[in-house]
Amino acid sequence: MPSSYDIPEVLDRREGPHGEVVLRRHGDRLEIIANGCFLMDTSDGRSERLLVDAALDALDGRDRPHVLIGGLGVGFSLAHAAADPRWGRITVVEREHAIVEWHHDGPLSALSAQALADPRARIVEADLVAHVNETSDTYDALCLDIDNGPGWTVTEGNGNLYREAGLASCARVLGPGGVLAVWSAQPSPEFEETLRNAGFQRVRTEEIPVARGVPDVVHLGIRPG
Repeated sequence: MPSSYDIPEVLDRREGPHGEVVLRRHGDRLEIIANGCFLMDTSDGRSERLLVDAALDALDGRDRPHVLIGGLGVGFSLAHAAADPRWGRITVVEREHAIVEWHHDGPLSALSAQALADPRARIVEADLVAHVNETSDTYDALCLDIDNGPGWTVTEGNGNLYREAGLASCARVLGPGGVLAVWSAQPSPEFEETLRNAGFQRVRTEEIPVARGVPDVVHLGIRPG
């Protein structure tokens, strides 16, 4: 484990349409920072795997479902989905070109190369909020991990996704009985209520146990139908 005296090494720094994104190495882990906000690192991945597993479990045995993963990040969710033969198509929507490059040709490729080579997987370079508003595709599950939670967004525009109008757009691209799963760095009873107000059913929250502090969670809701 890195000590408190370790200084992170910046491996790449990019300015894009949504601000600054940085990849850095801190001890034996890689970290992604966006606009000065820590997003994720390669130290664990349990909650990202839960995001995918909880969505699949909620589909109740649906055959070869199509999942949209919102946010490529360090690749944990993509790699976990690709390792499970029960998933059909796997679409990842990522708006930061730098992150996509770090997976194809950079330090993060060690985590995702096998998943990216899977014929079920494809990367769509787009803003997720725009994608759910504009795409004609439909999905069985949306696994969204583009912020630190509904109340802690990376950019201001992402906040629209967690309001009723944004959740209505998510429901639009879900087939009947489709699952919306949203990663968060902390539980949000307010977001659970917004999910219900937006028409989602069987709303619940799953937690990742931690030794101390606030647990990461996955909020889940089912589109009626």
